[in-house]
Amino acid sequence: MKIKNAKLLPSMIVLTRMLFGLGWFLAGVTKITDKLWFKEPGIFLREYLINSLQQSNVPLFYKTFIENIALEHLLVFNYVIPIVQIILGIFLIAGLFTIPSILVCLFMHINFILSGNINLISLILYTNAFLLINFRTYIYYFSLDKYFNWVTLFTISINKGETTFSLQSKKERLFNNF
Repeated sequence: MKIKNAKLLPSMIVLTRMLFGLGWFLAGVTKITDKLWFKEPGIFLREYLINSLQQSNVPLFYKTFIENIALEHLLVFNYVIPIVQIILGIFLIAGLFTIPSILVCLFMHINFILSGNINLISLILYTNAFLLINFRTYIYYFSLDKYFNWVTLFTISINKGETTFSLQSKKERLFNNF
């Protein structure tokens, strides 16, 4: 029975990783299809950013970023955001470059939150990113990272005040053999 319970948590974490990836994938696809980011470049994003400038919950430094960088390079952001969301979604579903993908998702998500986009789905995605990082031992089950043996590629260990790259711990090796 212990082995059965030991397999449940990793399965749930993998499912969470895949659903997290699906959420990012669909966010990118809907920007291209429903919101016509490619057929009408910059229209939706410009309106979104201008509305962000009017919101009181957007910090002053981020309003400065919107005015001086985002609106100045609107078309670059218009094409990059949905493409990156689709790529990250595929990477997370497949379990490829998993930790870097989660970190890029967090970076993008922080930008969405700073622009005033706070809703239930945003909070769920944001929480899932931290959940996946917390349970990073299990995110590699059914992943291309594990298949290519890249699990230790992004593992950092802190020992006696030194930061070093290390191999998996005994616990990680044990659970990765299931």
